[in-house]
Order: sequence, then C-alpha cells, then structure tokens
Amino acid sequence: MTETLDHSPHGPSTEDTATLCGYLRDMLFIRRFEERAAQGYTQAKIGGYCHLNLGEEATVVGLTAAMRPTDYLFTNYREHGYAIAKGIAPGRVMAELYGRSTGTSKGWGGSMHMFDTSARLLGGYGIVGGQLPLAVGAALAIDYRGGDDAVVCQMGDGTTNIGAFHESLNIAALWGLPVLFVVINNHLGMGTTVENASSEPDLYKRASSYRMRGEQVDGTDVLAVRDIAAELLHAARSEGKPALLEAVSHRLKGHSVVDPAKYRNETDTTAARTHDPVAKLRAELIGSGALTEDEAAKLEQSIETEVDAAVEFADASPHPEPSTLFDYTYATPVAGASRRLPADPLFRP
Repeated sequence: MTETLDHSPHGPSTEDTATLCGYLRDMLFIRRFEERAAQGYTQAKIGGYCHLNLGEEATVVGLTAAMRPTDYLFTNYREHGYAIAKGIAPGRVMAELYGRSTGTSKGWGGSMHMFDTSARLLGGYGIVGGQLPLAVGAALAIDYRGGDDAVVCQMGDGTTNIGAFHESLNIAALWGLPVLFVVINNHLGMGTTVENASSEPDLYKRASSYRMRGEQVDGTDVLAVRDIAAELLHAARSEGKPALLEAVSHRLKGHSVVDPAKYRNETDTTAARTHDPVAKLRAELIGSGALTEDEAAKLEQSIETEVDAAVEFADASPHPEPSTLFDYTYATPVAGASRRLPADPLFRP
C-alpha cells in the first residue's frame, strides 16, 4: 500500500512564469519574515520559545498551494510560515510573536500558538503530536456533516514515534476520514537524527501499517510538493482515503532560535546550504530566463519593505490588558470560574 513516486524534475518550462515567480515570492517572504523574527527574539521583543521555518519554505508554500481556502490546517509549533501562506496578514503574525493584542491569538498565544478560524488555521500546538487527534476530530466532523473539505495535519519527524501518531492514523483509516498527514522530515528530531530515533527511517512507510497510502517527496521542490499533496487531498476528500506524506528537507538553523546546533558537523551544514529551496528556485528561474537579476533584486526590496511594515505594526500594537487573560479559557461563560491573577489575594475582605 506504500510507494515512493519518482517525480520527474520540475522546472520553469513545465509551469507558467507567473506561478513560479509567485511561489518564489512567497518562499522568499517567509524566509525574510523568519529572519526578522529571529532578530526580534535576540532583541527580547519575542518571549518564550520560537521555532522557524528556515529551509522548509518550499514545503510550506507547495502544501498550502494544494489546499482549498476552506481546508483546515493543523500544525506543530513551527508554524509562522504556514500562517502567512494560509493568508493571515504578516503584521498579525508578527504581532502575535511580539505578544500584542492585534496578534492572531490576541497576544496570549505567542510563537507556538497561531490560530485563526477565518483562515481555518486551527493551531499551532506546543505539545509534540497534540494536533493529531484534533485534526482527526475535525476530519470526522467534516465527514459527519457530509462536507467536501479536507484537513491537513503537519508534524515533525519526531512525532511519528509517539502514541497519538499511530492512534490517529488508525482511526482515520478505519473510518475513511478526509485527512492528509504531512511529516516534515528535516533529518533531526531536535538534535537526534532520524536514523538514531526510528528503526524505519523512511517514515512514509509507516502508512502501510494502516493500509494507507504513503508517499515521500523532495521537500525542497515546491512543485513536487504541491502536485502530490493535491493528488492525495483529492483522494481524501472525494474517496475518504487518508494518506501520509513525508516531505524531506533540511533545517537551516537549530531546533529553535536559541539552539546553536553544535551537534551538526560541517558536512551537515554544507548539505543544508546546498539544498536551500529558496536559492534553488531563484537560480532555476534566473537560469531559464524567467527572471532577471534586476527583477530578483526588486523583488527582494519589495519584500524587505513589507516585512519592515509587519515589524512596525507589531511594535506599534498594544499589549493585551491583564483583565483579558481568562476571556478565552472556556468557549462559553462558566459559573464560578476563577479569574484570579497571580498578584491577587485568595480572598477579598
């Protein structure tokens, strides 16, 4: 039931120039946005944890390009790029990173908890694998209501070793739910290689345990990711066939902003730079004549301006009022629910 598709190399000749340049722009925007997020973290404008999509831009853009606007997306904590690709205004994403009230979760979620029902991005989850059962639940709701939308559930390679992964794939296959599980295999679960953490390092093969289709794709090829994801999503929504897609790429930096990645040797870092998806697509477009160096420079400048505007928006946005801390603890009011802040007395006279 599991197979690897031998996707022929994509290039500018197989796709219209406008589409390819659009994908490059989206990927480059995510790259520059994440670099500014890293800068904001070192400036203490961003608190908590902060995990970046650097090196995974082709997978982010290709995957979201295959989705309908009404499809639901669940992600892990490395989700800033997905939020932008799903259509959320970059200023709101940066504002959430800054903990400001104009952010996607009104400043209370931060880097790992992006959420926007209008964009159908339902998290941002800090707990490894926490999104899988919820994604299956959303797919069950779609199936129960007779809808034709689908759910995409993104995760890292380390998630494939936890119980919720197997439970979620099992239920999705048993009940024929419209969900696509996407494993981002960047060769490292934090600082441990996939080969040292998984007895079967070809993670897509795990789909065969549930008689589910599994595919592996070059995660640095935006068109390859888009095309196979679109095929799998079509089968999920029209035939009730869930699937597992493994996108293989390289993480350009450490696990999080504060991780120096000293566990990587020079060979690893060289391989990551060699397979940089943004540089790869840029070179292909310029080499084919679809884009000139001058046009690429102008594109860079326009993106820098937009990212600057997102940072300025975040900087100028207000912090949330402490009184709103408990506003979203429950979906509806609960009698007797505590709204006590840390400095408040247990009892008032």
